[in-house]
Amino acid sequence: MNKIKVKDEVILIAGKDKGSIGTVTKITNNKVVVEGLNIAKKHVKPNPNAGVTGGIIDTEMPVAISNVAIYNAKTKKADRVGLRSDKEGNKERFFKSNGDSIV
Repeated sequence: MNKIKVKDEVILIAGKDKGSIGTVTKITNNKVVVEGLNIAKKHVKPNPNAGVTGGIIDTEMPVAISNVAIYNAKTKKADRVGLRSDKEGNKERFFKSNGDSIV
């Protein structure tokens, strides 16, 4: 079970957008794409067959998963994630600082 999942609210702990909060949109191997963060300009070649106009566009680039931490809204800080089993044997994620489960 991964500690960071899609639609989790995370905070960047390193990089040019350090301290910014966003939502995870995609996870690849050891990298995450966070909505609205780590924006880079890409030069796109026009492709009339695909209906793509050329120019410079802003895209969200992946960030290393080690550079993000899950955001705890109660404490308003970055937090670590733990895994535990409930009484029925289902795994759940929880915040290490206060023990609340992550929804």
